[in-house]
Amino acid sequence: MDGTILVADDDRTIRTVLTQAFTRAGCKVHATSSLMTLMRWVEEGKGDLVISDVIMPDGNGLDALPRIGKMRPGLPVIVISAQNTIMTAIQATEAEAYDYLPKPFDLPDLMKRSAKALEQKRRAPKVEVPPQREAGEDLPLVGRTPAMQALYRLVARVMNTELAVLVTGESGTGKSLIARAIHDFSDRRTLPFVVAQAGDLQGMDGPSTLLARAKGGSLVFDEVADYDDETQARIVRMLDALGDSAPRVMATSQVDLSARMEAGVFRQDLFYRLSGVTLHVPALRERVEDIPLLADHFLIKGERDFGTLRRLSPEAREVVRGYSWPGNVRQLENTLRRLMVTSVEVDIGKAEVESVLGNQPAMEPLKGGAEGEKLSASVARHLKRYFDLHGGQLPAPGVYQRILREVEMPLIEIALDATAGNQAKCADLLGINRNTLRKKITDLDIRVTRRRKLM
Repeated sequence: MDGTILVADDDRTIRTVLTQAFTRAGCKVHATSSLMTLMRWVEEGKGDLVISDVIMPDGNGLDALPRIGKMRPGLPVIVISAQNTIMTAIQATEAEAYDYLPKPFDLPDLMKRSAKALEQKRRAPKVEVPPQREAGEDLPLVGRTPAMQALYRLVARVMNTELAVLVTGESGTGKSLIARAIHDFSDRRTLPFVVAQAGDLQGMDGPSTLLARAKGGSLVFDEVADYDDETQARIVRMLDALGDSAPRVMATSQVDLSARMEAGVFRQDLFYRLSGVTLHVPALRERVEDIPLLADHFLIKGERDFGTLRRLSPEAREVVRGYSWPGNVRQLENTLRRLMVTSVEVDIGKAEVESVLGNQPAMEPLKGGAEGEKLSASVARHLKRYFDLHGGQLPAPGVYQRILREVEMPLIEIALDATAGNQAKCADLLGINRNTLRKKITDLDIRVTRRRKLM
């Protein structure tokens, strides 16, 4: 790797790590904790690549991107941020950042992206940056897990395209929020956002009335799998007759539409018209590390709504983190709001959380798996569904590593649980080197708890 790297971060450890890593890779490095110093270096013509944090003591790294673009149009900027929200990813994309990585980031991954950035010229910057919404108002799309960060990036890439978008995910995961975010951050944000139900398409004037309401904005078919065959046919005819001022078409579904299509209960022609791009919102139990972030978000929101300060005790936080949340983010929010009202003390205790969750289902039933089904058959079924959901298009590059990560994380977590958190025994059980296990625990952000095994 060859070039001069400008690093701006108020965390001394991050500056030191990046300086050492890029120096070993053959680069020159200038590191600072000041955004003002970074901008002076850029203005002086220094640097071939900028790596900048967002929140700095003397300014906001995202706000500086347009200025960097005007001064140095060919200078790529990689944004790193502990603000792991969809707004950060979208704002970084809109401001023409070369790339965006959430903290904590994977150093080898950052080095690879930096090497690629040094070889490529950045696109010409956009002059107009859309207005920014306040994070956390009505978009609890918070998450640092790889699945959520990949979703954020995909939303940022597709929001200003004409492609239809199908948003899939279980009930309560936030499908409607994703659709709304695509609209609110797109070029259509000043136009209507219309969510259609099956009843809105009934009658001779149903489809035309919907189009008139949308007025070239965004039209979302909510839980489209529930529409009967006649309503599905109406949508197909309506989409085929769209003119130049057509709205952006999106749909949501909590069931597998490709399976419905194969079963003959969902029209194939409608499926392919709606699934130009498929965005899957992961269930909350698939992104456990995001649960504390979301819990804190809802407690802060509840403080504004109720005027009451509440926080989870460490023991209560572990209970919340370990629960399966079959109702996903919606259930988590409702639970925390209830606890804020019923709790007397500032610190919500473990017993209070267990009391509330004890009256709710602890686990969603598994779907689609046959009794005695081999692991390979179950994985094959899951992978086929994953590819089918892309509607004839290939998934984003990197499928191999993403799928390995999906399998590797629960395997290591279960093995650690079985060995009571003893990493030496766990490594022996898995048949891998102990240092390899440690690296995977760090890379996958797995929490290890040592305890006495009772069996």
